[in-house]
Amino acid sequence: MADKPDTTATSERRLGWALGVVLFAGILLITVGIFQLIAGIAALARGEFFVVTADYAFSVDVTAWGWIHIVIGVLLVLIGWGIMAGRLLARIVGIGMAVVSAVANFLFLPYYPTWSIVMIALDVFVIWALCVYGQREAVRTGMRSGP
Repeated sequence: MADKPDTTATSERRLGWALGVVLFAGILLITVGIFQLIAGIAALARGEFFVVTADYAFSVDVTAWGWIHIVIGVLLVLIGWGIMAGRLLARIVGIGMAVVSAVANFLFLPYYPTWSIVMIALDVFVIWALCVYGQREAVRTGMRSGP
């Protein structure tokens, strides 16, 4: 009779990998939030730094973009801390805020295209990382939905 494969070891490896991805997503969300804060402060301090291309459909004042980036940045940093603290609610809200950040950076493309594309890519990775971590792992690791 053949031995059964060690499912406990495989399960532990998968759990460790999933935890690492979520931790990385939390750190990355904090990093993206800090980047958003920097972009917002740059827009407020030196409005002429960002120059919009002509005839863009979504024209927004640079000062408004500064405040939008600052608010999004602060929220992303706070949510990133919540994810690192193991809060299930932070994971859920983190997915939504990463979507908001990606959309904001899409609308910010004509002001700073390369920066916006990099931020969108990081947001997409955060969304993937937070979605790949399943409910089973959350229960096994004690991820809580409340405070």
